Amino acid sequence: MGIEEIKKVAEILLQYVPATLKLFGATLLFSIPLGMIVALLRKCKIKPIEWLVSFYILIMRGTPLMLQVIAIYYAIPFVQTSDSLEKMPGFLQTLIGLVDIRDAGYMFNAVCVAFTLNYAAYFAEIFRGGIEAISKGQYEAAACLGFTKTQTFFRIILPQVIKRIVPASSNEVITLIKDTSLANIIAYEEIILKAKQQMQLYSSLVPLFIAGIFYLISTIVLTTLFSFIEKKLDYYK
Repeated sequence: MGIEEIKKVAEILLQYVPATLKLFGATLLFSIPLGMIVALLRKCKIKPIEWLVSFYILIMRGTPLMLQVIAIYYAIPFVQTSDSLEKMPGFLQTLIGLVDIRDAGYMFNAVCVAFTLNYAAYFAEIFRGGIEAISKGQYEAAACLGFTKTQTFFRIILPQVIKRIVPASSNEVITLIKDTSLANIIAYEEIILKAKQQMQLYSSLVPLFIAGIFYLISTIVLTTLFSFIEKKLDYYK
């Protein structure tokens, strides 16, 4: 490939960077709060809830993300066309019927749900580890000072948990930006899908290398950002 062709390919791929970043941002936006909720439910004293949450984490962490994307993307169309829909409760039939699989946003929504459910499971275990690392003495001391359980968690425990989980969370976030490439399995138009198309068009591996540069730059930016965050959180030694 000549210089002009490389420039042309790079310009084409840059047009699909926002789609990749949109999936990345949406996944973080939903998976982090969901992960915190799952982590708290994982510590629930009600055994059926704890078992259900543990099973969810097992499935999400024990099966490939690519498989989860495919399963969720095809789940609604399969249910809509199967006889099992008629056997479901009325409100479920209504909800499933409202999903328009021909809508342009359906593909993104399906991918986003798959990524969110997957990463929430990983974040949940990171959060749980951070919470359990805090000594029980701090809870008891807060209770003696008159703090409620909510005040204790948000004002004393959570700041320390955030400090402890930043390194592990940074690894997950960096992995996430690279995992967005898996969305091309259902033809979601992100940078890797377009790079593969350009590779076939020009019979060259250069488009993939250009896409690789994007991921490398993204990783460098995220690494620098989390290093900055870790320094800012040095008030807890």
